Amino acid sequence: MKPRILVATTNQGKLRELSSMLDVDVDWLSLADFPAVTEVIEDGDTFTENARKKALGYAAQTGLWTLADDSGLVIDALDGAPGIHSARFCGEAASGKDRKTVDHLNCEKVLDLMKDIPDGQRSARFVCRLCLADPDHILLETEGLFEGQITHQPQGENGFGYDPIFFVPARNKTVAQLTHGEKNAISHRGNAIRLLQPKLIELLQE
Repeated sequence: MKPRILVATTNQGKLRELSSMLDVDVDWLSLADFPAVTEVIEDGDTFTENARKKALGYAAQTGLWTLADDSGLVIDALDGAPGIHSARFCGEAASGKDRKTVDHLNCEKVLDLMKDIPDGQRSARFVCRLCLADPDHILLETEGLFEGQITHQPQGENGFGYDPIFFVPARNKTVAQLTHGEKNAISHRGNAIRLLQPKLIELLQE
């Protein structure tokens, strides 16, 4: 019987992305397979704390190894904001809005806060922290970074979140102008997953 690993998300797209990139012989499950679980509140002060809290919390409820991630945008000129608040950076304006509208409002707020910041001071990075836990212990952790710069206006139609305002100098494009494959090859989540894969394979063989 294959090992089972729960990915702490209801997003089937994220489940497919993680499972395909990790490429290990396990049965992958999502929170959609456990409708009775109680939501784990992400109230940590760092990406690491939130990923750990989700992994341990859902593992304790299901008894399964659980893989959780916490990700966000860190902008140097904004003292690290939006950081762990990336998903709802626009605050109360996010209430009742669909994901696409919230993404647009978040980008607008960042661009407004940075309207007077010159090009040489617009450095930023996406951060992804992955944590695998059983009900009692943290088993594995990795972190992936993706360096870039904040643009002065949105560019591109692909991706989601802050992708239209995150410029990648090496590609001379924003993330929203990259294909899905191009993004996975260099993204923070992709980098974190690639670091996790050999560790997970080793753990499964023990």
